[in-house]
Amino acid sequence: MKNDFTKAMDFRHACKLFDNTKKISDKEIDYILEMGRKSPSSFGMEAWKFLVITKKELKEKLRPACWNQPQITSCSHLVVILAGIENAKVESGKPSLRFARRPLTEEQKETYVNLYATHLKETLRDDKNIYEWTSKQTYIAAANMMTAAAYIGIDSCPIEGFEKEKVEEILALDTTQFQIAMLLPFGYRINPQSEQLRLPFDEVVEFIH
Repeated sequence: MKNDFTKAMDFRHACKLFDNTKKISDKEIDYILEMGRKSPSSFGMEAWKFLVITKKELKEKLRPACWNQPQITSCSHLVVILAGIENAKVESGKPSLRFARRPLTEEQKETYVNLYATHLKETLRDDKNIYEWTSKQTYIAAANMMTAAAYIGIDSCPIEGFEKEKVEEILALDTTQFQIAMLLPFGYRINPQSEQLRLPFDEVVEFIH
């Protein structure tokens, strides 16, 4: 059953080189970012942030710290996906504010906060553990952004190959607040799409009856 979603998944690939003469419109990049914003997150914490870089000089400065990958400088928009650290902590007050968006009584809200703190006791123990938890969730938002981009004919390439501390230093990030999870460049392919290689359905999927 072929539909638009399937077509988008067939179109999407890890684009290794973008046409730097083509730029994504404001309307299109806003659409892509909105799909990231609408993505689900554990406990509804939305412990992430998306930095959007279009400045040529900054992309050139970042490239050496990103294994010199050409996607960094040839893309139209470079999205740096950040994982929240401080805003995941109970003492920051952010979890309480997130729960307060729901129609809850004060008692119910307190119950949710306590459940959050108890369930994530080990996770919230230190910044390293928090990063491991929140950075995993950013991949949900990244996947939705990549598919949304493909849906409107825009290419992307998820990048984990970078020197984290150097990139954070270049961007002058306060790593007690946010840390880099991944880089996600968007643009238009300059070369034909490479063959999409995937394992067979039956090798990946197992039904348990």
